[in-house]
Amino acid sequence: MEDEFELEVSSLSRKITVDDASVDVQIYRGGGSGWILEVVDAHGTSTLWDDPFKTDTEALEEVERTIREEGIDALIGDQP
Repeated sequence: MEDEFELEVSSLSRKITVDDASVDVQIYRGGGSGWILEVVDAHGTSTLWDDPFKTDTEALEEVERTIREEGIDALIGDQP
């Protein structure tokens, strides 16, 4: 039987919009582990970072850096 744990959602989770494109930035952790960064686009496509972050601030800074350097389209999948 698996142990259950509560999912803690960061207050830094938010929607980011650049021009007409938006993504939902979800930052969360469970069981006292590191912070997970997941970005979901309008089509429901999810981008999940492989490694957890020490803080939720580091996770938010990473997605902001990605958008700044690669553009928001790097986080938006093809329309189904």
